[in-house]
Order: sequence, then structure tokens, then C-alpha cells
Amino acid sequence: MVDLILASKSKVRKEILDKHNISSTVKPSNIDEDVIKKTLLRIKASPEIISKNLAELKANKVSQNNNSDLVLGADSVIDLEGELISKPEDRQEALKILKKLNGKMHHLISSVCISKNGSMIWNHTDKAILQMKNFSDVDLKKYLSKISDENLYAYNVYQIESEGRNLFSKIEGDKDTIMGLPVKKIKEYLENLN
Repeated sequence: MVDLILASKSKVRKEILDKHNISSTVKPSNIDEDVIKKTLLRIKASPEIISKNLAELKANKVSQNNNSDLVLGADSVIDLEGELISKPEDRQEALKILKKLNGKMHHLISSVCISKNGSMIWNHTDKAILQMKNFSDVDLKKYLSKISDENLYAYNVYQIESEGRNLFSKIEGDKDTIMGLPVKKIKEYLENLN
């Protein structure tokens, strides 16, 4: 299979690629996601459009300096009834996010883009639906206390592959999508290149 450049410093995304035997080198894009999100929110872009745009921008930026290589950009956001929810900056914000999601259904959107020579050549967006159970503030704080800082900022507010699974009464969608990378579609695309 083709080697990829992963335009992300996400350890989780790298682990997913490795687990699926997709060879990749990490070269983060270092784009300012917050500025881009604010600009897109001002023009009332949906969470899905924001996720797609960020994945493409990351891939294109790294691709400009790695011309003939295939570069994978990815982005994941939470869509709570049309409201964009991003990764928390600190534990206080993580608790606020959990309180917002408490007892509600939301979509987790993961977009991926492959670029070559500075332009997108393929993209895909996948969604998962998650219904969070109702918890007291004490329970939410207890849950957060079990998560290391590194995992909290890497995997968003819930670790679906471990403790976070217990937060939800219903999960519809692919586990890898929820973790930030719809890898099955990436594999299909790469296999069709050969």
C-alpha cells in the first residue's frame, strides 16, 4: 500500500493508521484552527463544513511542501443541535462540554482529505450518533478525574475505547470515526490506487 504523510500530531490517528497497516510519516500542519473556525462560524458554516474545511486545509498546507506525496488531513468536531463543540482547552472547559452533552444526543463528525501537489484529490466525511446518559455534576467530575491530561486533550472529552463508553446509552457509528479517523474509507481509497 502507498505511504502517507499524516498532517496531524494526533497520536490517536497515527495509532489507527498503524493498526490498519497503513504506513505513515507525521508532519503536522500547525494551522491555527481557532482562527479558521471563528471565520467559518461568522459566515454560519455548519459543523460538517467546518470539519471538511479544516481537514482539507491541513492536507493542502503540508502537501504544498511535499509535492508528489499523498498527504492525509483529518478533523473531528461535535455537532450538538447545530452548535460546534471543539476539544477542550482545560479541565474546566471539559466539564462544561460534558454538562452540555449530558442527557442529549449529538453527532460526532470526522472528515478526512487526501491531497497531492497542494490540492485535494479525495475526501470523505463520516458521522456517528451518540446519546449521552444523564449524570450528576459529581459523576461527571469523577469521570474526568480518571482521565490523564494527555488523554483528555488527545481524545476529546470522552474516551470511547475505555471509560467513556459508559457515558452513553446509545452509539451508532464506526469506532474509528468516533476516535477521529474513518480509516475503512481511507483503506478503500488507497487500495483502489494500486
